[in-house]
Amino acid sequence: MQAKDAIKILVVDDRPDNLMSIESILEKESYTIVKAHSGRAALKVLLHEYDFSLILMDVLMPDMNGFETAALIYQRDRLKNIPIIFITAHNEDEAIFKGYKVGAMDFIYKPINPELLRIKVGLFVELYRKTQSLLEQEQHLLNINGTLQREIEEREASERKVRELNQQLTQSNVYLKTINEELDRFAFVASHDLQEPLRKIRVFSDMILQKRADPEEVHRHIQKITNAAARMQQLVNDLLRFSRHSVQGGDFEQVDLNEVVRGAVSELEVQIQQANAVIKIDTLPTIQAIPTLMQQVFYNLVSNALKFRKKEVAPQVHIYAEKDGQKKFYHIHVRDNGIGIDHQYLTDIFVVFKRLHSYHEIEGSGIGLSICKKIMDQHQGHIRATSELNEGTTFIVGLPEMQEMRDLSAS
Repeated sequence: MQAKDAIKILVVDDRPDNLMSIESILEKESYTIVKAHSGRAALKVLLHEYDFSLILMDVLMPDMNGFETAALIYQRDRLKNIPIIFITAHNEDEAIFKGYKVGAMDFIYKPINPELLRIKVGLFVELYRKTQSLLEQEQHLLNINGTLQREIEEREASERKVRELNQQLTQSNVYLKTINEELDRFAFVASHDLQEPLRKIRVFSDMILQKRADPEEVHRHIQKITNAAARMQQLVNDLLRFSRHSVQGGDFEQVDLNEVVRGAVSELEVQIQQANAVIKIDTLPTIQAIPTLMQQVFYNLVSNALKFRKKEVAPQVHIYAEKDGQKKFYHIHVRDNGIGIDHQYLTDIFVVFKRLHSYHEIEGSGIGLSICKKIMDQHQGHIRATSELNEGTTFIVGLPEMQEMRDLSAS
């Protein structure tokens, strides 16, 4: 996988001023920018250099346009995974359809919005890096499988090893499937959810520029633009937060869950006061855990209880523990009196970016519970929910006892 300081972007445009403008917009991001003044020049560059994370290409160019150039690029196996973003001044459906047909990942419209260009480039560079990581893992798994096949042919004694490694291969494929599903959701958010606030920004900006509104209307338009920008910023931040979470963490240590939960509740003090909420915390156990991650779990669960409360009803949250002696697990319950969840969605709520309500109704992007699940997987634990519509929800966090956690870590 490429380090950020080694990320290369190919920019293709027949106008030197456009190339200079794009390079200037992206210069703070530490990317290596390679410029080409035509489609043919871009193809010549790609004959010798394959390690581009992204291609930004103008559609309208003499001799060979952007769509024709992209079609030729994607004929080569070594280049077919490089995402292409077309830059165009035209927004007709036919042109957009043609661009997606030849393999475009997205469009940026002229005049270029610098902040939008930086956001999109950052998202697609991150997407390309994750794709490359998956391809490397896939190749690694294929190599392992090939080695196993040769060992099976060479000696019968390798059967036991083959069974063990095939089991690992199955587990890795499940992991890859999960990552692919997350990448699909990343792509959806990048191409769909981010478009919605952008459309609002463009529409209301055009209204202001056309000077058809009185001052009060202009103020309302500006407020809508601000709200849309905030929504887009939240989506981008959540994308980055989820993608980076897998590398975050710390050391396991003896943790008093009473202190962890009090810390999480303290962070939500303002929201609790605004909602006039009552938080009841019973005595909780001491476990082996990563304290910062466990605090994030309870922060997200209490925050959800405040967010999905009933109108005109003060939230009540009860946090208590039960011990499962047979399985050597503690079950920490976080019970609220909120709007509840339909039974059919109790599994879906832990899927990244899965929302049961429009963000117009309740703020958020559907990432908090998926992060909770990641953290519990890291702790060899689990999280689930029970609920009735209009009767509240109980989240149950399962954590091993300290001795059990030490045994799992040692194995």
